[in-house]
Order: sequence, then C-alpha cells, then structure tokens
Amino acid sequence: MRKSSLLFLLSTIILFNLSCSSTNRLTMGVTTPPRIAIPANVTKIGIIDRSIPSEENNKLDKLDKILSLEGLNLDKEGAKFALNGLLDELSRDGRFEIVKIIDDVEAQRKGLGVFPAALPSELVQEICESNDVDILFSLEFYDTDTAPSYELTTVSIPNNIGINVAIPGHRLTLNTVIKNGWRVYDPHSKTVLDEYRYNDYLTSVGEGINPAKAFEAIAGRKEGVMQISSNIGVDYGLLTRPANIRVARDYFVRGTNNFKIAMRRARTGNWDGAADLWATELDNQKMKVAGRAHYNMAIINEINGDLQKALEFASASYSDYETRLALTYVNILKRRIAQQQQLEATFDQLSR
Repeated sequence: MRKSSLLFLLSTIILFNLSCSSTNRLTMGVTTPPRIAIPANVTKIGIIDRSIPSEENNKLDKLDKILSLEGLNLDKEGAKFALNGLLDELSRDGRFEIVKIIDDVEAQRKGLGVFPAALPSELVQEICESNDVDILFSLEFYDTDTAPSYELTTVSIPNNIGINVAIPGHRLTLNTVIKNGWRVYDPHSKTVLDEYRYNDYLTSVGEGINPAKAFEAIAGRKEGVMQISSNIGVDYGLLTRPANIRVARDYFVRGTNNFKIAMRRARTGNWDGAADLWATELDNQKMKVAGRAHYNMAIINEINGDLQKALEFASASYSDYETRLALTYVNILKRRIAQQQQLEATFDQLSR
C-alpha cells in the first residue's frame, strides 16, 4: 500500500508540474551552413591519399597488419574506397568543374594510422599548381584495427535425415574499428580549412563446428569494411553542403486567457492564429505579460523566416520587460543571422 501511494503521489506531482508549466516546446527545421566552407572562387578540387605507408614505414605497417588479423591489402583498399566515395560526392556538386584524385605525389605519404602533421603550405601550393587544382582534400590517415574474441557455443546443423540438431561448436567475433582523418588545404590563404577525425565500427560474427569453419563464416567482413569506407568518404563530402536540422524552442502559454487560446491554436498548427492573440497582449499593462507576448512574437517571426524581426522582438522582451528567457534567445537569433549570411553566400555559389 505504501509503495502504491508513493507512486500515485509522484505521478500527481509530475502531472501538476507539467500542467502548471508556463511554457510549451516546439521543434522546427532550420538550415545550417556547411562545416567546410569552400571559397567562392574554387572550381577545381584535388584529392590525395597520405594514408599510404612511405617506404621507411612499410615494414612496420606489415607487422601491424599481421598482429591485428588484417588482410594484407585491407587498409589500402579501404582507403581507396573512402577516396572514391569523396570523389563521387564532390563530383555531384554543381559548383565544381573538376574533381580528381592525385596519386603520384610521393612526398605526401605517411601511413601507420596516426594523424600526421599538416603539409607545409609551400608543398600544398606546389601540388595544386602542378595538378591545376584550386584546393586540396587529403585523407590524412586510414587504419583498420581488428580485435578477435572466441567462445564455445552450440551450432545447428542438419543430420543424415535432414533434421537440424544442436552440437558443440565455435563462435568467432571480429570487432573492427575503421579509423580515418581528413584535412582540407587552401593554397591561396595558406590555411587548413578543416580537420576531421572519425571512427566507424563493424562487428562480424561467424559460427561453425570448428574454428576454421567459424572463420569462413565471417568472410564477408572485407566487403563490409569497403562499404563503410565508401560511406565515410561520401559523408565527408556532404560536409561541404548546407545541412537541415531540427531545433527546439520554448514559447509562453500562460499569462492571460489569450495565451491559453493561442496555445490550443498552436497545437493544431494554426500559428498565425496564435500570433494574432499574442499581438493583442504586446501593450498589456503588466510587464510580465507584455514581455511574454514580445517573446512569442519573436518565435512566430523565426518560424516565418524573418530573423531580424524576431531579433527585435526578443531584444525588446529582455531589455524592456526583463524576460530572462529572452536573453538566451537573443544570442541564438544572432548566431542564426550570421549563419544565414553564410548560407546566402553558399547558395549564390550553388546557383552559378
């Protein structure tokens, strides 16, 4: 009885707090600038692979492959798939006339699966000029590490009359981590526009009547690594494009009866109808109510895409009516306006 009463009391408190909350939450879609801001004058892109082991590192690299159960060419082929994934994605972007892989630059090679120091700006400029490209994408490192785990289990196999029976067997699990890192070099500004590290994972499980059969069952691991590597390259290319995300906003639902009616209108998707009621409270004699009305008018203007008007309402809500929630919103809107300006520049490039 005591436990049931306590649960009932807690549920009542939670529901009471939710019903008495002065705000509701909404989500909306916004477009954000690309992570990698490609300069407007860039039309030709070169891609290089620094993950290839240099001659002095080659023996150590081979030893590492043996110790970590890697195929002899798994890293080399995986890196190639990652590069081609990036090539394909950048080639789909109408901003660029030429996207090509540059594979004959010996000075770039490092290998060993570690993030190397950035290329000297003089070398970047030399590579770009000799290959007639404006900018350089680089796969700085690529490495696959595999950790095996083994256990006894039971496996089901058909007997002589075709009925499946459970017999002692073996399960082999290979956990593969695909480590990679990228940079984007701009020879004109002599800067690194982006530096990015990422790990992806693949788990392969095989079962059989003996360890050899279990290993045969996970023969498709290589194809899985190649597919993931291709996706890694595509995903990095997508970072040059604007992204659509959803963001959360809180708006006021209490203060006067108009706020309650506006809340119900908003819940049905009638945001303009809700805004009509909020607007009637902008000159309310109570500062708290007027401040909330200004704040909500900022919300509706952001929904409608007028960020400057939203900023005006949010600023007034904080400075004139001391709505504490509005100060955070002012800073959010300022960042969005700066992002919008960057987006407009990006869209100008895309429309050329």
